[in-house]
Amino acid sequence: MIPDNELIRAAEEMLDKAYAPYSGFRVGAALLCADGRVFTGCNVENASYGGTICAERTAALKAVSEGAREFKAIAIVSGAGDLTFPCGICRQFLSEFACDDFRVILRDKNGNIVSFTFEELMPHSFKL
Repeated sequence: MIPDNELIRAAEEMLDKAYAPYSGFRVGAALLCADGRVFTGCNVENASYGGTICAERTAALKAVSEGAREFKAIAIVSGAGDLTFPCGICRQFLSEFACDDFRVILRDKNGNIVSFTFEELMPHSFKL
């Protein structure tokens, strides 16, 4: 298992790669899969805001496209000072692949790290 601080560090490395010319709000994510692989992502904005892709979904799409289907944890950091939680679309997207013990790990500008179970953030996710 990868320690939380290493997952946070991988997410931090993605901040410089974020494409956020409209909001200036850069986000990085690192997704730990059940097989031990880590996939990273950053947000990619678009002039048509609906076309924007969040860092969490970028990481998840990379993971799924490489055959990973079980997610254990995701670390999320931003260039802003406060904790950055995944948006509703990202929560629903992640729920499709989240293991029972899936954790969301967040870091603020002061280096404080907090962790939530996915169930705490999305107690009634839509599933077929």
